[in-house]
Amino acid sequence: MRVLVTGGAGFVGSHLCERLLEQGHDVICLDNFFTGSKSNILHLLDNHRFELVRHDITEPILLEVDRIYNLACPASPVHYQYNPVKTTKTSVMGAINMLGLAKRVKARILQASTSEVYGDPQVHPQKESYWGNVNPIGIRSCYDEGKRVAETLMMDYHRQNGVDVRIVRIFNTYGPRMAKNDGRVVSNFIMQALHNEPITVYGEGTQTRSFCFVSDLVEGMMRMMECDGFTGPLNLGNPVENTIMEFAERIIALTGSKSAIVSHPLPQDDPKQRQPDITLAREMLGWKPVVDLDAGLAQTIAYFRSVM
Repeated sequence: MRVLVTGGAGFVGSHLCERLLEQGHDVICLDNFFTGSKSNILHLLDNHRFELVRHDITEPILLEVDRIYNLACPASPVHYQYNPVKTTKTSVMGAINMLGLAKRVKARILQASTSEVYGDPQVHPQKESYWGNVNPIGIRSCYDEGKRVAETLMMDYHRQNGVDVRIVRIFNTYGPRMAKNDGRVVSNFIMQALHNEPITVYGEGTQTRSFCFVSDLVEGMMRMMECDGFTGPLNLGNPVENTIMEFAERIIALTGSKSAIVSHPLPQDDPKQRQPDITLAREMLGWKPVVDLDAGLAQTIAYFRSVM
């Protein structure tokens, strides 16, 4: 098939492009390089089935494709808060443009949504049926509400225009090719530990996160894309929950770092708990994460050592 991956030069997008090429598909990687990096896809440029297009999905584009993975959007607080209006535009205008393309060429489209649609959840773990607890006017709203509107657009194009849509809600994901400066907990802790700098924990570190290795996520996304008759939304993430303090201690142990742990005030609207209920993914896709946290972190730490 001919597959378009928006945000294809990003952390997750580059791994997805790689896997699609391995399966024999023609891949068009579309990216404006705001957070994506050419270094992530440099090794794919010689592949005759891979095509790189520099483009911003807030602008329409005409292509002939069979599948669209819509991953384009800054996904870390540092990046999506840098230009919040642009972040919302990317989610909303980007979804409209990609859905218009899907409608025109009768392509199936998968929307990379996020666990952030659940906000600071009052239900734990989070099932897909939970509507969330989101602040519509906070500093994270550009991302949270942008992604929620993108889901709305997906379902309305599906109901109104018969567009073949899929929605996945991605929980915390980590692995090689994460940006060093993206402000996420995994990259922050590893870089601080490798430099023997104090590891920054917000609050008392009792808030929880669930970490999914990137290869597991990509496998789930590809299975979802080819699952007939099921739009989602569907949670993709690792249900094994860790406190942030436990995670910081784990990183120190795995890196052999001399870093101390220091506390900073909690940021506004920072979720206290984040854990996916993946019952639906098990039932519909036969999917569950298979990469152990320590094994995944070893690969991720090795990658960060190589780019220091």
